[in-house]
Amino acid sequence: MLFQDPTALDQTAVPTPQSATIAERVAKTGIDEAMIEALVRTFYGKIRDDALLGPVFGAAITDWEPHLVKMIDFWSSVALLTHRYDGRPLPAHVRFDIGPAHFERWLELFRETTAEVCTPEAAAFFEDRAANIGRSIQMGVDFFRKQAAADAGR
Repeated sequence: MLFQDPTALDQTAVPTPQSATIAERVAKTGIDEAMIEALVRTFYGKIRDDALLGPVFGAAITDWEPHLVKMIDFWSSVALLTHRYDGRPLPAHVRFDIGPAHFERWLELFRETTAEVCTPEAAAFFEDRAANIGRSIQMGVDFFRKQAAADAGR
């Protein structure tokens, strides 16, 4: 038989570029869903207790479990390409009175948590992504605030 029905093929037998990327990342870092959940839950426990960040998050989040699940989905999507997160983080952050000190503290606590929860290789992966994400959100917040100030001045 020269042609086979493509729906009859075992899709797990043929690695995709994405599955190869994930397999390599998991092999190098040890990242799995359990690590992601431990990272998120430990990190947000620190956030809630933090003098600078606790009040900001406490004012925004009344029911923590849905937020934690959303953040687990977010980091799973980042690390394991699961595509479970479909939120829009920038609008959620623009409405709060946060600045560079908040982002620096957030990243400091995140690094502290990765050192406690992750392998060194996983910590490096997560810290790199967190730094990029934090920088991106901070730039977005700054842009929207400057735009709002310019619009108000017209």
